[in-house]
Formats: sequence, C-alpha cells, structure tokens
Amino acid sequence: MELSTLDYGFIIVFFSLVLGIGIYVSKKSGKNSSEFFLSGRTMPWWLLGLSMVATTFSTDTPNLVTDIVRTSGVSGNWVWWCFLLTGMLTVFVYAKLWRKSNVKTDLEFYEMRYGGKPASFLRKFRSIYLGALFNIITMASVTLAAIKIGGIMLGLEPWETVVGAGLITVVFSALGGFKGVVYTDFLLFFVAMAGAIGAAFYLVNIPEVGGIEALIAHENVAGKLNILPDFDNTNVLITLFIIPIAVQWWSSWYPGAEPGGGGYIAQRMLAAKDENHAIGATFFFNIMHYALRPWPWILVALASLVVYPDIASIAQAFPDVAESKLGHDLAYSAMLTKLPSGLLGVVLASLVAAYMSTISTQLNWGSSYIVFDFYKQQINPDATEKQMVAVGRTSTVVLMVLSALLALTLQNAFEVFDLLVTFGAGTGLVFILRWFWWRINAWSEITAMFASGIISILLVKTSLGDILFDPTTGVLPEWTNYPFVVVVTTAIWVAVTFMTKPESDKTLRSFYKKIQPGGPGWSKVVAKAKAANEEISIPNEKWSVPSGITAMLLGVILIYTIMFATGYWIYGETKLALILTGVAIVSAFLLIRAWGKMKSTIL
Repeated sequence: MELSTLDYGFIIVFFSLVLGIGIYVSKKSGKNSSEFFLSGRTMPWWLLGLSMVATTFSTDTPNLVTDIVRTSGVSGNWVWWCFLLTGMLTVFVYAKLWRKSNVKTDLEFYEMRYGGKPASFLRKFRSIYLGALFNIITMASVTLAAIKIGGIMLGLEPWETVVGAGLITVVFSALGGFKGVVYTDFLLFFVAMAGAIGAAFYLVNIPEVGGIEALIAHENVAGKLNILPDFDNTNVLITLFIIPIAVQWWSSWYPGAEPGGGGYIAQRMLAAKDENHAIGATFFFNIMHYALRPWPWILVALASLVVYPDIASIAQAFPDVAESKLGHDLAYSAMLTKLPSGLLGVVLASLVAAYMSTISTQLNWGSSYIVFDFYKQQINPDATEKQMVAVGRTSTVVLMVLSALLALTLQNAFEVFDLLVTFGAGTGLVFILRWFWWRINAWSEITAMFASGIISILLVKTSLGDILFDPTTGVLPEWTNYPFVVVVTTAIWVAVTFMTKPESDKTLRSFYKKIQPGGPGWSKVVAKAKAANEEISIPNEKWSVPSGITAMLLGVILIYTIMFATGYWIYGETKLALILTGVAIVSAFLLIRAWGKMKSTIL
C-alpha cells in the first residue's frame, strides 16, 4: 500500500503540531515535579475528561475489539464493558476522595492510610510492580498493535515501527510532561474520533461489504450481532456475561479500570482543580468510553468477517506478515488498507494519535511512580525538584525501551488483556474497602497482591490448572478458573487482615480527619477518638456513599442504554432503539436529581 502526497501531508501536520506542543510547554513542565507530573493541579474537568478518553483510545483497543467480535461476537465485549460499574463507582464515590487526599501519586496514599515499615514497603514495591512491570506489559501491548498496523498498512518491519513511533513519542513525553500529554490529548481526541468514524462509514459501504443492511444480513455476520450473549448457551452466558458482571468488575485490577480508582485515572483526578472537576472528568470519560466509542470499531470488525472470514484469508492477502504476528486482531489493520487517499492519511494520523496518547500517558504515570514513590523514598530523600524532573525524564526513556523490546516478542492483543485481568484477580475488593473499613491494613494489600500473582502463575505454569480446570478431566468446570483465583485470593487476604494487628490509632485518626470517608466501617475509630476527647469527624455531615451508589446505578443504566440504543439504531431495529432511548432520557433526568441531592456541581 502506498500513501499519497495528501496522506503524507496529514501525517506531517499532525506530527508537527504534537511536537510543537511538547516543545512549547517543556519549559514550564520542567519547572518542578508537580508541574511535570500533575500540571500544578489546575486542570478543568472537560480537558481531563478528553484526556482520559484519548489515553484509552490506544492502538491495541480496536485490535482487541476486532479480535473479540470475530471470535465471540459483539456480546464478547462484556469482558471489558463490565468495567463500567467500576468506572461509575469511581465517579460518584471515589473521585472526590482521591482529590481530597491531595497526594502526588495514588501510591502516596499508602503512607497516608497505613503506617510503619509495611506501608513503606508497599509503596516502594508497587512503584516498581505497577510503574515498571505492569506498565511495560501494557505499553508492549499497545506497541504490538502499532507493529501490526505498520506491517499491514506500510510494510514496515517490527523494529522499524518500534523505533519510528517510539522515538517521537518518548521525545515528546520527556519534554512536555503531564501538561504536554493533556494538551495534546485534546487534539488527539478529535483526530482519533474522526479517523475511527470515517473508517467505519467508508468500510461498511465498500463494494465487498455492500452497506449496513447487507452487512447485517451476511451469513458470516448474522450470528455475531447480539449485544447480549445467547442465554440458551450456559457456558457462553457464564463466561462472557455473568462472571464479568457479577465478579470481574469489582475483583480485578486492570489499567484504566482500577476498583476504587487508581493509576493514570487517579493521576488525572489528582490534577483537577477541585473535587467537582475530578468527578466531572471521570463521568465524561465513562460516557464516551463505553456508550459511543466502541461502535465504529465494532462495525469495522463485523465488516472484516465479510472480507477476511478467517486468519488464512488474512495470511493470503498479506503474505509478508510474520506467522508469529498473525491473529484475528490483525483484521482491523487489514481493513484499513482499503481506505482511499486522504481518508487513509487521517486514519493513519488518528492511529498514531491513539498510540502517542496512550504511551505518553503510561510513560508519564509510570515515571511519576518511579520518581515520587521509589527514587525520592528509597534512593534520595533530599532530592531537589531539578533532580526529580531529570529522573522522571530518564525513566521515561528506559520504560519506552523496555516496553518496545517486549512488544517484539508478543503475538496477540487478547492474550495480554487476559493476562492482566487474571493476574490482578481477587485484589479489587481490598482497593474498594480500604477507604471504608478501618480494619484493613498494609498486610491486607501485600497479601492480596502476592496471592493473586502466585495463584495465577501456578495455574498457568504448572499442572495445577489442568488438574482443576481441564475440560475433560478437571474436577471443576473450566469457567470457574477466574472465580477460583478471586475466591482463594480474597479468603487469604481477609484471613491475614484478622491475623495481623490493625493500623495505629494515630494513623487511622489522621486518615479519617483528612478524608472524612464516613460510614459504619469507621464508627469504632470515631467513637474511640471521641472518648479520648479528639473530634475527627465533621459534625452533622451526612454520609455520602448511599447517595453515591444510587447515582452510580443510575449512571450505569444511562450509559448502557445509550450504548444499546446506539447499536440498535445502527442495526435498524427502530422500536427497540426508541424504547432504550426513552429509558436513557428518564435515567438521565433521575441522575441529575440524584446529583443535586449530593450537593455537588461542576459549575
């Protein structure tokens, strides 16, 4: 495939704008560590919300969605759609708590909530565990998608894609810091959305597909359209819907959908002007991320089933692609080769935008852990602002290099997604409860983290997995694999919680006084403080969690009904689409009322 002058023009203009923004903000971003990692905590909700959307608009996401749709149908997306519940809980319960904490990274929370050496160890260890290990795996997955796009669309060798895309991104990230990331995300959001929507509209209407009606009626597609899984197929129903909705959303740690908030989502909440801006940003992100953005990718994935019905057809059409990189996720890139001049340049620029947005965020977030939670805590407690910015820029480069090397060894986007979800299984509940139950201590989190990882490794790398879950000889049904990890991990960390000492009164009272989490889970601490003539709670303040959960449920209904309605409008099922649109309007009205009762506003 050859690019026209117009295509090259779009791409060059885009690169120039992005690098220009990075250079423009570099001087102020390098002023101090707060500017480099949080932009001085002055960001408005709409800019942070757009940044969250752009960040999760990564190059591996359309590939992942394509893989899921081609293998499991549209309903297979419940493996990540379920994380909306996590997102809404973060919006209406945890966003204001994070902003109240006023920490520089979410890992700094550990030495606020817990005390002593266990808290210090937890903060340092997770700075490397998340900031380096998990971060590198996530970025490698994104880079793998870029490799496949570069190989299919431009005929590039994997190393050429890695060097070209990675070099520009790492230079921009090291120069601009967090402010550069957020400012360019504003641009990247519109470019990425235009590219995704334009590609979907064009590819559904190419002669091979024949338009939306022909696509929906095609024999390769007809069985893949259901938004809800087949309720008559028990195994599919349990695996693709019941487990994600009933267990996965609250039990697993996953980048961008951490139970209780965390990671780069927490970084943006911490950078907000105030609590209300943090709430507004996360709510806007969840609407865009779940309700509207998936459908352009889903349509391209469905169209790919007509043009490339199996992996063999992809291999035949692109014989130069290495066998190790072949997979259903490659179909998205394969479809993009059919775009016309001009639109092809916009789509390529949008894919580059998606790649740069995600990688730059991961780099800035990961290096913030290394600087604040490892370097300053473990290596140089007296580090100057200039030294911390320098370490941040150096770690940015190192993280990029390591993730690029790992990307060259990976094959499939869904494998990485499955690895991250399973590896964090069972840890989510402790992240949710630590804000509202005084008895949880540092050992609870340490135990959950290690138990989940060790159990996951044993199931994958030893014969234990076959003994328990082999479809023909195992003692447990295959679908119980994930719940098994959750149950065992949860049982272990809860047992350890009661076997170890609680945090000191001083630590618990200090945390409560600053955050004001409220609720029955802290009543013992509040009563004990009051008996000691120490008032740690604000008098007559109503506990906000019940109203927050009400708003969460209304938000979930609102976004899911918008998502379903959009799909049925596309499918041409007007009656069902109208009903769902009506439900969405009613739930929006009720949510506004509930929001008013929480006495919060973004204005």
